[in-house]
Amino acid sequence: MSILITPETKILIQGITGAFGARHAQLSLDYGTQVVAGVTPGKGGQFFEHQQHKVPIFNSVAEAAAATGATVSAIFVPPPFAADAILECTEAGLDLVVAITEGIPVRDMVRVKRAMVGRKTRLIGPNCPGVVTPGTGPDSSGGCRIGIAPGYIHKKGHVGIVSRSGTLTYEAVWQVTCMGLGQSTCVGIGGDPVNGTSHLDVIKLFNADPDTKGIIMIGEIGGTAEVEAARWIKENCSKPVAGFIAGATAPAGRRMGHAGAVIGGKEDTAAAKIAIFQECGIEVAVTPSDMADALRRSARAKHKKLA
Repeated sequence: MSILITPETKILIQGITGAFGARHAQLSLDYGTQVVAGVTPGKGGQFFEHQQHKVPIFNSVAEAAAATGATVSAIFVPPPFAADAILECTEAGLDLVVAITEGIPVRDMVRVKRAMVGRKTRLIGPNCPGVVTPGTGPDSSGGCRIGIAPGYIHKKGHVGIVSRSGTLTYEAVWQVTCMGLGQSTCVGIGGDPVNGTSHLDVIKLFNADPDTKGIIMIGEIGGTAEVEAARWIKENCSKPVAGFIAGATAPAGRRMGHAGAVIGGKEDTAAAKIAIFQECGIEVAVTPSDMADALRRSARAKHKKLA
């Protein structure tokens, strides 16, 4: 099993005719993802062609979903228009929106969050690497790749990965693959201060998924999302969990990389989050290279199998 997406999930890509969206549409098609539509206003009726694939382009998300049965959108729309692109998916009643776009104004995302309250659509991102459920083919092909994550590093397995950082997501994925365990689903939730889905949201999904045997949670300085997830894990999750917090050497009060990575409250520092992880029974990776080993240590301590 997996969470959020499966190899059968039909997706559309907003911004498929742009250079960035087109490149990743090609990579997703190569991976075996069911890319069934593209959306670019004014280019409806055209086609996005790649090798044997001929993907129809529509003027709106509603038209694309009605014609193809797509339930998920990947957004590669420039920042000034990305918020409206997300809301278009909400109005069309899609199940999931994965917003890859970086640099969406915070004010726009506040508007989006308010408008999505009470709607069925779930948002992953923005400023995220996306979601991957690996397949069983060569280099894990035949799965579902939504976003910009390199598909070939994945392997079908039983470890769920959730992260604010794109590059650390890939590092954790590769370590787990090299260990021979593989992943159930990998979710990059993005590093912006206003996003659609939190660590805790994803942890709950992994906890409920019988095929996910262990979890790696990667966080950063700034905010309290990792703390909330850790405390929920302590009370509700019996699966092995490993964690890593980036930003241990970051000075207080200075913006570091991601817009959300600003130390404000007493629980925002790396040291505070690490201490809470340990208090909650989460095995902490000392360095990024230790994440898979930390999960293995957690599994041994809990006498659980990861494969």
